[in-house]
Amino acid sequence: MTFQEIRDRADHVRSIPLQSLLLRTGAERDRYDKAKWHTGKGTISFTGMKFMNWDQSVGGGGAIDLAMHLNDLDFKSAVQWLWNHFPHPDHREPQHPCRPKLILPPQDLSMLPGVKRYLVHDRAIAVSLIQPLIESGRLYADHRGNAVFLLFGKENRPVGAELRGTTPARWRGMATGSQKDLGYFSVPAPRATTIVLCESAIDAISCFALHPAYLCISTAGARPNPLWLALLIHHGYEIYCGFDADDTGENMATEMIALYPSVKRLRPIHHDWNDVLKSKALPIALP
Repeated sequence: MTFQEIRDRADHVRSIPLQSLLLRTGAERDRYDKAKWHTGKGTISFTGMKFMNWDQSVGGGGAIDLAMHLNDLDFKSAVQWLWNHFPHPDHREPQHPCRPKLILPPQDLSMLPGVKRYLVHDRAIAVSLIQPLIESGRLYADHRGNAVFLLFGKENRPVGAELRGTTPARWRGMATGSQKDLGYFSVPAPRATTIVLCESAIDAISCFALHPAYLCISTAGARPNPLWLALLIHHGYEIYCGFDADDTGENMATEMIALYPSVKRLRPIHHDWNDVLKSKALPIALP
């Protein structure tokens, strides 16, 4: 890496919120003093971009200093570590010749009735929501009876797929070669100005059933910084993080909001949005 490349990357990563960095390194917030965090290096508190390790009487400023301190790294290594763990919206990963090519499972119309039956009877999703997704090509069945939810990227081209087993041997996964940072599954809502981020395609559909005025997007797993998120924020959408009401969902939502303070938390009243839908609870009004 050239000196100029190090400088350019340092300019991008030095302002990463310190709370996000602490969460990523496994630090735990003190139960009684929310300003303190317990790390492998001792108790740390921070204000803005300044931090202090009270056990070692060591302090610093900015994400690079904190990454150096927590991970025992030199400046160059700390910049690279931050670059790898907190992709900037302008960050483009180099093309790897060995990256698996996207292989979407072929459609099998004979398995479609079983997929629809699973979504309607097991997941309480209305046929009136499922059918438009099938007709638009966003949802189909493969030969194994999996529900295939396509991720679309630029120019409305598929960049991956979430797979959900609907037979007795149920499972979840991604199509080979899926690139989740290049696109996402969503339930179309052309006039929506508000977005709810969900952990899966089924949750996104369920959330849309409860909040039909909003654009519901799947992040294909709880993750705080998909590369397309900054672009949606830039376009002026009001965005809610609707991750599951469990430890992973809470931690990833906290990290996302630390990275993007304009994002707000929308917590399902049950474990996830499909559980809310199945409970036949009244729709939750967005705050």
